[in-house]
Amino acid sequence: MWAMSLRISRQHIDQLLHYAELALPNECCGLLFGDDKHIAALTWTQNVSKTPPTHFEIDPAALIAAERNSRGAKIGLIGYFHSHPNGHCRPSQIDAEMAVKDGRFWLIIANHGVSAWRAVQNGALHQTFDPVELDSTD
Repeated sequence: MWAMSLRISRQHIDQLLHYAELALPNECCGLLFGDDKHIAALTWTQNVSKTPPTHFEIDPAALIAAERNSRGAKIGLIGYFHSHPNGHCRPSQIDAEMAVKDGRFWLIIANHGVSAWRAVQNGALHQTFDPVELDSTD
């Protein structure tokens, strides 16, 4: 059973799939903006990981700028996205080790699909992530 749902436009899903394809064989990554019910915008960021085929690291300058711009804004930073070129559409143990259990969303792109998760205390997966249903709208 899904704990909650998150609205996302078909255009944003297509955009995520496109970013993942462009980044191959590396992981793509970026930032999600909106509120706790919907994704209003997303931004691709550079993957600055030293091992981009198997790991991602969002460019710290882009992350800091997004945090700063979100203060007091109606549409704030609500999470992150990255791809799994290995085809697994769920967070890995490494993702869990990297995640701050702050309630932000994590979207994972793999196998021509997108899955959504929320980083929380005592999550269902790796004690870190709860699944979130994506409600795709046009």
